[in-house]
Amino acid sequence: MTDARSDSRSDVVAGARLDRLWERGCAFLGTRTAIMGGAMSWVSERHLVSAISNAGGFGVLACGSMPPDLLAAEIAATRGLTAKPFGVNLINMHPDLDRLIDVCRELAVSHVVIAGGFPSGATIKRIKDGGASAMAFAPTLVSGRRMVKLGIDALVIEGTEAGGHIGPVSTTVLAQEILPDLREVPVFVAGGIGRGEAILSYLEQGAAGVQIGTRFVCATESIAHPRFKQVFIKASARDAQASVQIDPRFPVIPVRALANAGSKRFMELQREVIARVDRGETTRDAGILEIEHFWAGALRRAVIDGDVESGSLMAGQSVGLVTREQPVAEIIGDLIAQAESALAARCPQTEAGDLPAIGQSAILGAA
Repeated sequence: MTDARSDSRSDVVAGARLDRLWERGCAFLGTRTAIMGGAMSWVSERHLVSAISNAGGFGVLACGSMPPDLLAAEIAATRGLTAKPFGVNLINMHPDLDRLIDVCRELAVSHVVIAGGFPSGATIKRIKDGGASAMAFAPTLVSGRRMVKLGIDALVIEGTEAGGHIGPVSTTVLAQEILPDLREVPVFVAGGIGRGEAILSYLEQGAAGVQIGTRFVCATESIAHPRFKQVFIKASARDAQASVQIDPRFPVIPVRALANAGSKRFMELQREVIARVDRGETTRDAGILEIEHFWAGALRRAVIDGDVESGSLMAGQSVGLVTREQPVAEIIGDLIAQAESALAARCPQTEAGDLPAIGQSAILGAA
């Protein structure tokens, strides 16, 4: 028969150890847990972002192609739903990037995450001069070190398992390459993370925290269309496929999404465009532009309008772990419970002396 007091002791020990493991990430974000919400266009808006922050995580607004005035309104609306810290994700290639950074400064945003390319030293300086912490994505150890020299405050490393625009290297390999050697700033791991055991593994390798996107798409607070959510709930990991480039003359930026009629049509379009160019009916530049424009507005059609046939169903491979609609607080609670359970199973007989003072007090009080 299991001793209830021993179980309680193991749980408290596990909780205290998890707190120590992501202490650096929590301190950097100003949160109770070091779980960042991935910035997903049309999904990561005020309702989901505020819910993640209110539940102890760190919500991140996806600016995407928003103009400055719309971003300002979205930040203000998010503030109306949470008093907790949250960040803003800006696209490096946005034509109004400087003005968007100024909006974040004017509204006292605490963290700005730059995505979509290597940020310049001037961009990083502008963010930091405005009083915010600057974060960016590092696809390699070398690029991460370069950004640290430019003054970046924290990094996210995202593997090819992630949804949306992806790089070629898996999360597990990136973690092995970067985490042991880049310690100067907090590093958050992303891509394919859907359970607490995975979070624990990366924390133990040296990560400050994690970023999770796909797992939150079907949150109760997510405004994603019910049809969009149902596709996620029914999907398996293998359904989240990377877009394929047929001809190197016509570059395609890899995007991971659930296969549907739209993705099949995209392959057909590439073949048609290539054939027309080869026959001299159109130019290569015009063909590239036609291919690039195929998905314009497709993500919004899927997320907001519920067009799951021709719209873009961007999803990470962890989509197979999304089995139902849940409140954000429940999702984060499940992740924490899974991580703590894994820790407790490893060291059920850990003595109270291994705990910080708060943990020892809890155990002694329970005794």
